Amino acid sequence: MSEARERYYRLLFWVAAVYDLTLGIVFLFFAEPAFELLDAESQLPDQGAYVSLIAAFLFVIGVAYVLIARGDLLRNRDLIAIGALYKLAYTSVAVYYLAVGEYPDLAFIAVFGLADLVFFVLMAECWLYLGRITTTSAP
Repeated sequence: MSEARERYYRLLFWVAAVYDLTLGIVFLFFAEPAFELLDAESQLPDQGAYVSLIAAFLFVIGVAYVLIARGDLLRNRDLIAIGALYKLAYTSVAVYYLAVGEYPDLAFIAVFGLADLVFFVLMAECWLYLGRITTTSAP
């Protein structure tokens, strides 16, 4: 793998890490103000555990992206697959709920869903590329 491509993939996972760690911290500790800022306070669940759990998952996947970014990309290929699937999962849920019109006032779901779609595509490309170079370098 070229040095430039490796730097690009590492940067991708550092950006994903910062993105998810930030969202995790914000929604874990500041859910109410975050929902107000997003003009979606009416959608904040009565039971705070739902948002807290999702925020904790965001934080954990952010840590995984840090491990990928600073580690051996080839050896972390399985983690990359999980990270890409995580992004696909959020995008799929966001698209479904926007499509059925259940949450039409939550435009921020679309924004986060679009961001995760971009991350998914880029991470899936990384996973596929690493698979190709592993296959071609096998004895």
